[in-house]
Amino acid sequence: MKKSQIVLLVIFLVISGLIFFVLTANKKSISKEIKEEAKIVYLPVKKVTNFEHTLSLSSHGQVNPYASITLSPEVQGMLLKGNIEMKEGISFRKGDVLYRIDNQESFYSFAARRSSLVNIILNILPDIELDFPEEKEKWMSFMNEMNKAIRLPELPKIKSDKERMFITSRSIITEYYSLKSLESRLDKYLIIAPFNGTVTDVFMEPGTIANPGGQIARIAKTGEFEVKVPISIDDIDFFKDKSVARFSNSANESVGTGKIKRVSNVVNQQTQSIDVYYTLKVKENSLVYNGMHLNILIDKEVTKNTSLLPRTALMNNQVILLNANKIIFKQVKVVGTKPDSVFVTGLNDGDMVILEQFDSNQEGVSFEGVER
Repeated sequence: MKKSQIVLLVIFLVISGLIFFVLTANKKSISKEIKEEAKIVYLPVKKVTNFEHTLSLSSHGQVNPYASITLSPEVQGMLLKGNIEMKEGISFRKGDVLYRIDNQESFYSFAARRSSLVNIILNILPDIELDFPEEKEKWMSFMNEMNKAIRLPELPKIKSDKERMFITSRSIITEYYSLKSLESRLDKYLIIAPFNGTVTDVFMEPGTIANPGGQIARIAKTGEFEVKVPISIDDIDFFKDKSVARFSNSANESVGTGKIKRVSNVVNQQTQSIDVYYTLKVKENSLVYNGMHLNILIDKEVTKNTSLLPRTALMNNQVILLNANKIIFKQVKVVGTKPDSVFVTGLNDGDMVILEQFDSNQEGVSFEGVER
């Protein structure tokens, strides 16, 4: 081989080697940059700014009548119409006759016994005049009242043991109290409204035979309500301390205030909460109906530094902080909630809270925060 060809070959090999070396170095540099870029994970974070905030404990409940009773007769007979037509939704006032029960047979029995007592007194008047002349007038008046009055008059006051023995021996006292029993039974043939209210259910119509204990209708008291509110076990003590609460309807309009009437000492198995019963004082011009659902709100003053975080930042009362590209887990205390966020204490101003849950066990990864 000629000397010139050897020189050219050497030059070619040197140039090829230089080119290969440059290309290999650039490839390693690019790969290293790509690799380094792949190790950085960007996370959404929020910078904590603590503040004092008024939190509100809230719940919901259903309006129930303060008094609701089922009408049941104590006597048997044909059910008759009262002073009002008993239909669902009909209102009535205290003292209205809601139903009558046919009492004709019992009334005749009462009238016969009453007449019998008058005859007994009439027959002993001569003896009273002879043995107790000063007492004749009161027994005469009693007998006359028996004939006139609709209800039995009071039994005359007996002034001596001798008079009592005489009256007792003639069975007057026995007959009198037997009549009082019949009179009391006659009252049970009228079913009278015990309060102002409305008819919620009707089970029997006039013309049917009513039996003692059978259900005729159901009525509810109007104007006075109570609200059954399920309260979580964690909040029950605070609700007890703040006995006054505010109520609003589904449109978030205030309808009244209430006070705790009673608290159940049994946990509701369905809701795992404790039922609290509030009396409801309805605001003027506000409409509240039986069965209506209301929201209940109690203001809770918070003196601690409070932070508002999205629910996604919290897991098992723990948040994740990003400090100098390092991950730190920190326990916090939840002091209130909103539909999509929570109020917590335990964080310092300036803490960077990661807003989403992620896999923190990745090896060789650097984390950087993107503030939102």
